[in-house]
Amino acid sequence: MKTRRTDSIRTGSTEKKWWCFSSTLRLRCSALSTRGSGDQHEESHFHVAIDCISKSLKTQIIGRSNDEVAICFFNTREKKNLQDLNGVFVFNVVEREHLDRPTARLIKEFDCIEETFMHSIGSVHGIIAGSRENSLYNALWVGQALLRKGSAKTTDKRMLIFTNEDNPFGSVKGAAKTDMIRTTLQRAKDAQELGISIELLPLSRPDEEFNLSIFYADLLGLEGEDITQYIPSVGEKLEDMKGQLRKLMFKKRKIRRITFSIVNGISIELNTYALLRPTVPGSITWLDSVTNLPLKAERSFICADTGALVQEPPKRFYPYKGKNIMFTTEELSKIKRVSTGHIRLLGFKPLSCLKDYHNLRPATFVYPSDEEIVGSTCIFIALYRSMLRLERFALAFYGSSSHPQMVALVAQDEITDSSGQVEPPGMHMIYLPYSDDIRHVEELHMDTNAATPRASDDQIGKATALMKRIDLKDFSVCQFANPALQRHYAVLQALALDEDEMPEVSDETLPDEQGMARPGVVNALEEFKICVYGENYDYEASTKTESDASKKRKAAAETAAMECAHYDWAELCEGGKLTGLTIVELKYYLNAHNLPLTGKKEVLINRIMNHIGKA
Repeated sequence: MKTRRTDSIRTGSTEKKWWCFSSTLRLRCSALSTRGSGDQHEESHFHVAIDCISKSLKTQIIGRSNDEVAICFFNTREKKNLQDLNGVFVFNVVEREHLDRPTARLIKEFDCIEETFMHSIGSVHGIIAGSRENSLYNALWVGQALLRKGSAKTTDKRMLIFTNEDNPFGSVKGAAKTDMIRTTLQRAKDAQELGISIELLPLSRPDEEFNLSIFYADLLGLEGEDITQYIPSVGEKLEDMKGQLRKLMFKKRKIRRITFSIVNGISIELNTYALLRPTVPGSITWLDSVTNLPLKAERSFICADTGALVQEPPKRFYPYKGKNIMFTTEELSKIKRVSTGHIRLLGFKPLSCLKDYHNLRPATFVYPSDEEIVGSTCIFIALYRSMLRLERFALAFYGSSSHPQMVALVAQDEITDSSGQVEPPGMHMIYLPYSDDIRHVEELHMDTNAATPRASDDQIGKATALMKRIDLKDFSVCQFANPALQRHYAVLQALALDEDEMPEVSDETLPDEQGMARPGVVNALEEFKICVYGENYDYEASTKTESDASKKRKAAAETAAMECAHYDWAELCEGGKLTGLTIVELKYYLNAHNLPLTGKKEVLINRIMNHIGKA
């Protein structure tokens, strides 16, 4: 079965991104075989770069609208940048800073850049020999100046460079080339020391592979195996940029800080995080029909006796012995407060006592903090390690004043792989249900004396084999996108960009017809059907039987409607003569008006009278 992994939560801070690509991509329109479907279609390097950035902007404006981006060309005939450097053109639109949030107008005009590039910007074929102009050096300088805003601790700063020229100084010879390489590498090093990461997206030509060792390996700081592994990963990066899902991304941040009381006099401090939450469409914002500005709702209390506005905060009352006892909002909140909002440890239980159906809502991840209570981390680690070693979970009392409840703290060990950390160490706080939240399954049978039907061992074996065939390997809820939400974002994109056609939305929740058509799955399914229904089972005949039953119900309804027309039901209700009719006659009216037919005669009469409105 095909699966697809997607991330639903973005960790990190606000990002400032700077796209830069050589305008020689326009001159050298070498064929590039792009991945995707089985069709091998050829696109120019310039088109690939434009398409990647355009699609990335469309998803970024939905998911990470607070991020700031800038788009820059180097090796250009025209120049447009704040430093007035030759060979660098910063693409932008009116009423927008060079480095700013993406807008619909920026995306619309950037989509048309291929048609107007040569007329308005133009290209220069690399660095001209004998000239001291270094367009790559100038591009790094412009990018560093654009990304200077914001602290490196709170902002991720990235430069993404598209190019198909592995030797940008190939036409330059002698000491001039050595000096250009040295100054360019120094400029890149200065940018990296300021917290700016530089990424290269090289585009190889069909007849020759992009050689990082000539120059860009030194610029990126790559050595040994990193150089050979870098090029194969570029295709995946390009596909990821072009095939990103429209999704909201949330920064990693703590929800709140809580106190965990272990025993009398010993408490530690915990930070809570929401690791995974379903994403829903944004809330509706009401706008003024004239100015198109958001409306602000305000509520005022008016005195029923005088009609004047009540300036004092509202109060509530409770009648007691003929008097109305007044309460303020603060007093009521104190009366209703059952829990202080802290977690209080009650004890420990084996992990086997915790069932899957106890998890009725998304859990919260907790991690220690020493900001206010020093030593919280040491105590938390000791407790965490003991719970892992003894295979126990902590049972605690926690909740707000309106919803106090029991929670289970389950320790999670750290999980890592070759790429880094997969799951962090800490505890999951699972909100346990109340006793009446868990309901036992009730088995209803038409004949209580009959034996309960049970599947045979052979049928269970066939069903197990079928489930193994269609089982999704390493299933995760993040593998499938919500098709309704994807369509919602697609509609917003079409409206904002004035697109004539709606972007295609693939519904990944539909059955995998190609996977279900595999011989192993087909055989397992056929064996299961034969085992349950038998070899001579006729699906069309069973469908026809169901159809005949529906025809009988329709004919009965038509007969009831005809018989119902022979009675004056309103007169029968007013005269109290419904009791003189038989149950069969009463059901004529009920069947004709699609009312329930169950119950004794008195129930049927009351149902008819309520429907007529004479009750």
